Amino acid sequence: MASWAPSAGEVAAPQPRPRAKPRPAAAPRPRRRPRSRVHVGGVVWIAVAAVLLAGVVALNVAVLRLNLAMDDLGQQRTKLRAQNAALASQLSSAADSLKIEAQARRVLKLEPAPADKITYLDLGKK
Repeated sequence: MASWAPSAGEVAAPQPRPRAKPRPAAAPRPRRRPRSRVHVGGVVWIAVAAVLLAGVVALNVAVLRLNLAMDDLGQQRTKLRAQNAALASQLSSAADSLKIEAQARRVLKLEPAPADKITYLDLGKK
């Protein structure tokens, strides 16, 4: 039987070690940068828009209040015109000469002067 065995004089050549895979360089951690002006500018624009919108809302509320006040004044004006018309009617009926003459006869017992007893004075001549 035959077997294969290395002879004593022969030494097997050393096997080269497998090279370890080089580790990849650690990825640099991203540095925390301060907020850029672009982001700060966006926040500023949002704040400006919010202030402007608040101003528009406040202006609309003021206009609505003025409209309510104008409506109330319009109603008061309508009532005053109606009162003025009623007073004008009372004045015209009170100024009726026939009513005045009748009241003078009844209350004060006055009589109108006859036409032949009326005399006029001319104050323009001296």
